[in-house]
Amino acid sequence: MAATIAELATCPAATERKNPLAILDAQAVTRVAELIPVRMARMAATPFTFYRGAAAVMAADLAATPNSGVMTQICGDAHLSNFGVFYTPERRLTFDVNDFDETSAGPFEWDVKRLAASFVVAGQGNGFDAKTVHGHAHEVAKSYKKWMLRSVERPTMDCWYARIDAEELLTEFESRLDSSTAERTVKGLRKARHRNSVQAVSKLCVIDADGRAQIRSDPPLLVPAHELFPDEQADVLQERVESRIQKYRADLPDHVRALFDQFTVVDTARKVVGVGSVGTRCWIVLMRGHNPKDPLFLQLKEAERSVLADHVPTVQYPNQGQRVVEGQRLLQAASDVFLGWTAGLDENGEMRDFYVRQLRDGKGSVVVESLSADEMTLYARLCGRALAHAHARTLSRYAIADYLQSGKGFAKAIACFGTAYAELNAADHTLMTAAIADGQIEAAELT
Repeated sequence: MAATIAELATCPAATERKNPLAILDAQAVTRVAELIPVRMARMAATPFTFYRGAAAVMAADLAATPNSGVMTQICGDAHLSNFGVFYTPERRLTFDVNDFDETSAGPFEWDVKRLAASFVVAGQGNGFDAKTVHGHAHEVAKSYKKWMLRSVERPTMDCWYARIDAEELLTEFESRLDSSTAERTVKGLRKARHRNSVQAVSKLCVIDADGRAQIRSDPPLLVPAHELFPDEQADVLQERVESRIQKYRADLPDHVRALFDQFTVVDTARKVVGVGSVGTRCWIVLMRGHNPKDPLFLQLKEAERSVLADHVPTVQYPNQGQRVVEGQRLLQAASDVFLGWTAGLDENGEMRDFYVRQLRDGKGSVVVESLSADEMTLYARLCGRALAHAHARTLSRYAIADYLQSGKGFAKAIACFGTAYAELNAADHTLMTAAIADGQIEAAELT
């Protein structure tokens, strides 16, 4: 039976949950063993970094609570740091959801709950009081409901093309921000505009005497392929990465393949990214156009089963990278022109799935720790709106709207859940730090 709106506030009891560290340990089985201590260290830094890396833990918790029964394509990991700005193919900066590693079918409110709880956890880390962080979670759900109800009054094509233009957004918010905040926001947008392959070369490469770029070495976070293994194995690894690229190329639409073929591979490296993704295989590929100063950086990121797959019926794709790409194209108003998927053998000769995108293309996100309480309120509304736009691209928007209007108190229920879940997350973080302290878990020392 579908949960009532009031029942959405239900949070699992601490004594009835699966052991969170056991869930994380199970994820480590398929990951690069030498990078697991890096993941543990990143997650242990703060309750918020733990939350970012614990999507699998929350998926198990959400599956144990009453749900609306209204299924749609969801992000699966919709915390506030997985929203941000990036370039559309038309070279406009847009704000949207920007991480789809866990995308799957699921109850629509699971995305709303993960987003709302992330504001509580992040707000607590910023020193905001209980009333303030509860209010931020409330604003997420209130904004989501507002924009979702608006979507059913709009033509289908308008919902499909709806996007949040970053420049227009700045104009809209400028009157609500003080001068110093507005100035900081403008600087942030300018910085995002310049986060491209050229900028990535300056950050991630060294230039030799002939002006040729090679990816620099910064182990364990960034390691060129030729440094990971002895020469012969390194050559095999390089061949496998290039084989994945060729498989990816073969599946590109003709017009994108014509663009891709203007670049050639120069160098590859393994890169550690994010918090929750640490330990999955992520490769960056430096490519170059006819002009040596014409770089393209691609990212080949391993795609595993969604953390939701054990809890809800999902579409079975032959490649998990395809799952990520199809989910992203459905939920995101504008996607990277190079978005695609591939597969190939890993360092142990096992087949792995990957999705491909540009490493940097105007990508930028807020520095959560720098947000004031008022700024967090505006950001909560913005993320709620973007999430509603994503869900409204599906036919499920009508069922979601009907459910939202089936009773009162949606925002209150989501905020209560978010507040309660933040307590569970804090306890889980404490459990991890204690396990690290007594040697049960190995954590790397990060600078």
